[in-house]
Amino acid sequence: MSSALACLRPHGLRMQATSLAALVTNDPARASDFALRVGPLYANFARQYYDREAWSALQALAAETDLPGAMRRLFDGEPVNTTEGRPALHAALRSDLGVGDTARQAHGQARAARQRMARLVQELAESNVTDIVSVGIGGSDLGPRLVVDALAATNARFRVHFLSNVDGHAVQKTLSGLDPTRTAAILISKSFGTQETLLNGEVVRHWLGNDERLYAVSANLERCAGFGIAEARTLPMWDWVGGRYSLWSAVGFPIALAIGMDRFETLLAGAAQMDAHALQAPAHANLPMWHALTAVWNRNALDARTQAVLPYDERLRLLPAYLQQLVMESLGKRVQCDGSSVAFDTVPVWWGGAGTDVQHSFFQALHQGTDVVPADFIGICRPDHDRVGLHAALMANLLAQTEALANGQDKADPHRVYPGNRPSTLLLVDRLDPQGLGMLIALYEHSVYLQAVLWGINAFDQFGVELGKQLAGGVLAALQDEADVSDPVTAAVLAQLRRT
Repeated sequence: MSSALACLRPHGLRMQATSLAALVTNDPARASDFALRVGPLYANFARQYYDREAWSALQALAAETDLPGAMRRLFDGEPVNTTEGRPALHAALRSDLGVGDTARQAHGQARAARQRMARLVQELAESNVTDIVSVGIGGSDLGPRLVVDALAATNARFRVHFLSNVDGHAVQKTLSGLDPTRTAAILISKSFGTQETLLNGEVVRHWLGNDERLYAVSANLERCAGFGIAEARTLPMWDWVGGRYSLWSAVGFPIALAIGMDRFETLLAGAAQMDAHALQAPAHANLPMWHALTAVWNRNALDARTQAVLPYDERLRLLPAYLQQLVMESLGKRVQCDGSSVAFDTVPVWWGGAGTDVQHSFFQALHQGTDVVPADFIGICRPDHDRVGLHAALMANLLAQTEALANGQDKADPHRVYPGNRPSTLLLVDRLDPQGLGMLIALYEHSVYLQAVLWGINAFDQFGVELGKQLAGGVLAALQDEADVSDPVTAAVLAQLRRT
């Protein structure tokens, strides 16, 4: 694998002899040839910093690593999560494209769980509940929070509030102004052992004063029952779906309450549309493969150390935070699946924010800083408001920024020079509706998996998050009863905290 990736480097060096502006100017067909449309989603890669020869090398890499076969193994339920010896069947939550008993069984379980979820949504709709507090963290929070923020209508039946951080200020802010007699809470934790969720859940439980309005999404019915949540108010999770891939499951219970069960099903249908494309389209016309190959090119051929994601729609302001977890938790690995150390760079740091606000914060560094930062620009073609002038200005800024980053500007005054050659991908969604958002999120999921295949790493474990949490238990005990800790710096800081 390392030798195949090494073949990209000469192409990256060769690109230094040309410019992005020249690539577009000298190749009139590039703007259309380096673009794809899949249903309501349009992607344009013409401003990525590779030419047709480099793109052919990337296609050869896709063939060498058998990306189509890797997609088939994912959908069919093979144990692609190699370190934990199990499949990753998030696609089975929304589509039935997998063959074999494992994938079909998973799809059936997911369908049954959605039927149960629909009954609970109806049960709550017939109650006096107006507000929902969703308690979870990581994948049990970021996905549902993103979708609700993007799609929840102002006239939704329920107002859904999210609580993740184990910080009393967060609890106070979330519960302030809510009526406990008209509020229900959902605790989302696969193991039902997540410290932050249980601590926050205990506070919310006491505040509610009524266990009958406590719900859970978990794989551990026994712990849920011990917390006072009956099985009838518990929805299932499974070990074949990681948290950051789980919003399509019962983890989406808050989504269904916020946008309605029908629209939740449409969200899944949009993702399933991308699933079918990812599995069936040839490599040269496959959007997740193109996106993944571009990401690997930018990291390994151009040495890009960070990647920006820039949604030009306020409703997608949480997308950068969601993608930070999806991408960096999946691809933040330094060991390949066979246990050997990687001989190349893996995931860059993902970050970003919503335009046009971010143009007035960090775009200075994007245009004139010493680091070249590839970016995904995301726009929505048709807004859900009638302020035509505002939307035209928003889209004009989006398009102008991609042009300025790519083409730059030469001036006699060096302070006013824009070097250009800043690569970007443009993603346009016809409307920000459940179908379009489902497709967009599924695109990133499949791209992440394919990047892992190209790098020979496992996208589905997350051992790197465990050590700090394990150590926190001992530090917490020391904070509460003044027990000793072995680390001298931690001990010194604890002494300061005790004196404060």
